Amino acid sequence: MVKRLFVGSLPFSTTSAQLEEIFSQVGKVSSLNLITDRYSGQSKGFAFVEMSSDKEADEAIKKFNNFEIEGRKIVVNVARPMEDRSGPNLNRGNYSRSGNRW
Repeated sequence: MVKRLFVGSLPFSTTSAQLEEIFSQVGKVSSLNLITDRYSGQSKGFAFVEMSSDKEADEAIKKFNNFEIEGRKIVVNVARPMEDRSGPNLNRGNYSRSGNRW
């Protein structure tokens, strides 16, 4: 299984094309997901990148962790698995956070 990389501390102006250009220096980028705000479309400052092999992913971590983009040092490491978010829903049943019904 190919390592999924977390790329954080990105400048908000960073685009997917810029990230792909940077990471393609160490190999083939098989997928790239720049996380954006659903309403404004602006970057949230982090992304997930998958390289075509584990060797390329390791090289990307080595080369780009603490790499500077627009004056910011980015963080690149292996992404952790997504945590389960199936906890209680505070708005279920039209209740406000204080417990009062709407």
